[in-house]
Amino acid sequence: MLEQYFMRRKEKRSFFLNPSDEVPPSRRRGGNTNEEEGKSEAFFESFRRGAAEPKERGHTIILGGMCVKRELVIVLDFGGQYNQLVARRVRECNVYCEIYSYKTEIDKIKAMKPKGIILTGGPNSCYEADSPTYSRELFELGIPVLGLCYGAQLMMHVLGGTVARAEVREYGKTEVLIDKRDSRIFQEVSEKTVCWMSHFDTIFKVAPDFEITAHTADCPVAAAENVDAGLYAIQFHPEVLHTEEGTKILSNFVLNVCGCAGDWRMDSFVEESVKRIRDKVGSGKVLCALSGGVDSSVAAVLLSKAVGEQLTCVFVDHGLLRKNEGDEVEAVFGSEGDYDLNFIRVNAQQRFYDKLAGVSEPEEKRKIIGEEFIRVFEEEAKKIGAVDFLVQGTIYPDVVESGLGGESAVIKSHHNVGGLPDYVDFKEIIEPLRDLFKDEVRKAGLELGIPEYLVFRQPFPGPGLGVRIVGEVTEEKVRIVQDADAIYREEIEKAGIAKGIGQYFAALTNMQSVGVMGDERTYDYAVALRAVNTVDFMTAEAAEIPFEVLKKVMGRIINEVKGVNRVMYDLTSKPPGTIEFE
Repeated sequence: MLEQYFMRRKEKRSFFLNPSDEVPPSRRRGGNTNEEEGKSEAFFESFRRGAAEPKERGHTIILGGMCVKRELVIVLDFGGQYNQLVARRVRECNVYCEIYSYKTEIDKIKAMKPKGIILTGGPNSCYEADSPTYSRELFELGIPVLGLCYGAQLMMHVLGGTVARAEVREYGKTEVLIDKRDSRIFQEVSEKTVCWMSHFDTIFKVAPDFEITAHTADCPVAAAENVDAGLYAIQFHPEVLHTEEGTKILSNFVLNVCGCAGDWRMDSFVEESVKRIRDKVGSGKVLCALSGGVDSSVAAVLLSKAVGEQLTCVFVDHGLLRKNEGDEVEAVFGSEGDYDLNFIRVNAQQRFYDKLAGVSEPEEKRKIIGEEFIRVFEEEAKKIGAVDFLVQGTIYPDVVESGLGGESAVIKSHHNVGGLPDYVDFKEIIEPLRDLFKDEVRKAGLELGIPEYLVFRQPFPGPGLGVRIVGEVTEEKVRIVQDADAIYREEIEKAGIAKGIGQYFAALTNMQSVGVMGDERTYDYAVALRAVNTVDFMTAEAAEIPFEVLKKVMGRIINEVKGVNRVMYDLTSKPPGTIEFE
């Protein structure tokens, strides 16, 4: 549908602050969605580290629209659901990384001159005829290659090893024994280390010139390498947090094997982005979609620094915000706030409620919210006159989870990525954060001088409470979840445990059950409490909230929130669940 839009408007090129030239402009859309701003003391110190100046080497990319040469590691996506985590972990090593489909042609890979290549996991069996594969030439480029899970099996299969269905499936945390302690990829890794396994097939015979470097009780080849060729195969997933020394293993690959310098820093990103945005916008007018979350806030302040009063920020109160949050956003960014920008608040609660009436399917709700956002922006743009640019706080996980990055299946359509309408009435769209992960956005925010309490504020999804209400969204249900969430949040703060939790909130299930209150029968809703600990918001474990706190929250919700007679606590990790409910 977006392709049709751009066919109608050929004269208006889209401007994206995005290094990935292969993605057609018609698909480059996005907005701040998972506005996940957890408070973690561990973040603060790491984000205050000094930054190195960019060095002229490697792949030419666009950082905030400014072309500079940086070293590049490529992640070839074979359809696994952890693939953005691979790129995220490489970025943690201060090495720039992009995700590409396994269908990317070899000549294009050569042209990008990557310092290293990582092959991801995937759901297929590499020995089947219709499974994703790659030519032998990839392993003969002289560029270090690391295969993970399916990628490891594919490397063995293509190069002459044997891969077949395992007698014993491995899934979950598994003890891996390192056989080659002096392996460059296992430097400073424990002899026995806990890793995350997820595979039906296994490598029974390594390819010629490969040496087995690790094993488990049920997996004879947990890792193998051909040092001379720069080829490394790992059966487990070092990218997930469940692998205790996974980041160290990936760091060893990109820094020790690939020889990357680690010069990807947010201070240079901010400086380059401001300069390029200023040059691009010129005297044009800019409209920013401001939700008040970290992504859109950083985007707004970045644009404010670049173009000043040429920027108008529109905050849409869609009625799906947390209790009193609309007023809080206005207090920060409005006329009484600290930022020099034109702030407009649009109270569109009823408009969204009407559009969502009778809709229960999560993807449909997300798309409805996305379309209404754009329609409101169009209307506000007309009120202030001609607007040349729309700014959105899209970040990299939004794009990948919406099925627009690599080969991964759609997990959920983010409201301004996969959920955009087919006509957007702006000449160009600027997405300065589109290639950043959440922690990188936070770093950029600190570089811009945004207060820590804003940069690290509690997570909130772009579609708001629409994804925390299972089933149809109504004004009454919104009231219930707002009140329940406010109580939960208040008691967590009172208990002094807020900073130790990555994200916590109350959600409204569509379950109604019989209860007894005041000697009378009730038939009301169940509220689910959710709290998780996470570093990257792509994997998470349920937080251990003290039982006394949970009981107090339960008592207050039951007594104070009309329409609720049951409170539950969600223990599900991510994966297999998501952090949000829909």
